[in-house]
Amino acid sequence: MVVRHVKANAGLIRDYFSVISGSAGRLVISLAYFVALANTLTIAEFGLFATASATGVVLSRLVSFGFVSPLYRISTVKPQLIGAYTGGFLAAVIISLPIFILAAYLAHLVFFGADLALGTFAVIVGTEALLWRSMEVVVIVNNGLNRFGRAALLVIIGTALRAGAAVLFAFSSIANLAIWSWWYAGANGIALIIAILFFYPRVRLRLVPKLYRRRLSDSFAVTGAEVLFYVQSELDKLLVLAVGGPQTAGVYTIIMRLVDLTALPVRSFNMMLVQKLMRTPDMLKSMKIRGGLELGVFLVSTLGLAALALFLHIFPRALGDNVASVVALLPLVILVPGLRNLVEYQAEILYARGQSGLRAVNLAVLGIIKAGLLSWLLVTFLEVNDWLVWLNAMFVVIYIASTALTYSAIKKPARRV
Repeated sequence: MVVRHVKANAGLIRDYFSVISGSAGRLVISLAYFVALANTLTIAEFGLFATASATGVVLSRLVSFGFVSPLYRISTVKPQLIGAYTGGFLAAVIISLPIFILAAYLAHLVFFGADLALGTFAVIVGTEALLWRSMEVVVIVNNGLNRFGRAALLVIIGTALRAGAAVLFAFSSIANLAIWSWWYAGANGIALIIAILFFYPRVRLRLVPKLYRRRLSDSFAVTGAEVLFYVQSELDKLLVLAVGGPQTAGVYTIIMRLVDLTALPVRSFNMMLVQKLMRTPDMLKSMKIRGGLELGVFLVSTLGLAALALFLHIFPRALGDNVASVVALLPLVILVPGLRNLVEYQAEILYARGQSGLRAVNLAVLGIIKAGLLSWLLVTFLEVNDWLVWLNAMFVVIYIASTALTYSAIKKPARRV
């Protein structure tokens, strides 16, 4: 029975391993990048960089007003229109820039103030939102075309360039955050140039506004949903910085970067599931299938962090002195990766079914819950490490809310986009 099942899904399994190869390569290279940077910058500077980078990730979803979604859908189902939708995407990027710049300025004013110079913040956020995000768009289009191997290779190249920049920066004579921001911009710029020249399909750019009108509602819904998703994902870093200061933010960032490593194989799975759901939106009607998928996501994530915590307990300085100072705190957040990755997985389900509006509403609710609970934890328990333990309970509440919202939403008919 197992052999028959494997043979029946051989193409899907092969595609997944093509995708996961990119994640595995990215995992190793990301680790090198993390170790080099976390042990070159001070813990406070590393916290500021990671928080500014997270802000760039959130604001990158304003760029193009979500037109990445129609571009991805077209590359999946009607690749002959990629040229027209690429032209629409570039036009949307230009139109969205004033909104992006204003939002970035306000974010700096509210969260960073005197802790991080505006110029350094602008370089980091601009790099994340314009250079790295554009490289990701090339990856997304290749995935839509089922060119999973090429997409995986590009992810590895981009991550390797950032890691190489971090390693070279570690040996440079001046190692501070302001200088690193330019190294970071250079590495991401080279990655984008390679992506455009060697990985984007050869198409003739066209602007066809009449094609875009019917997809604008999906684009705006995706923008709102993705901004809200990344706000509730990255809000913790901003709140920790605002309440605890750069040093506490640095400690928290190191812990959450290690937690993030568990998400890489899950995100590869999510991407494959999204494409499957676009074609067969009712495949999750079975409680057995839903429960099995969620259990798998949770176990892979939790066991990944447990294995990492055990390894660092045996070899505490394996990732450098700065990381060694906080590795003992990893077991305190043992449930966080699984619950966090499940919330991300559930959000992807709604996107795949074309329920982007409901996804945006759900993520707004989750963001409010997270902001309220995390603020209370930081104010109440910041003086000791109890607030890290309570993060597990916070994510349990967020997961329960996400599950209730998601599975009530998928009872409604899927929307073909």
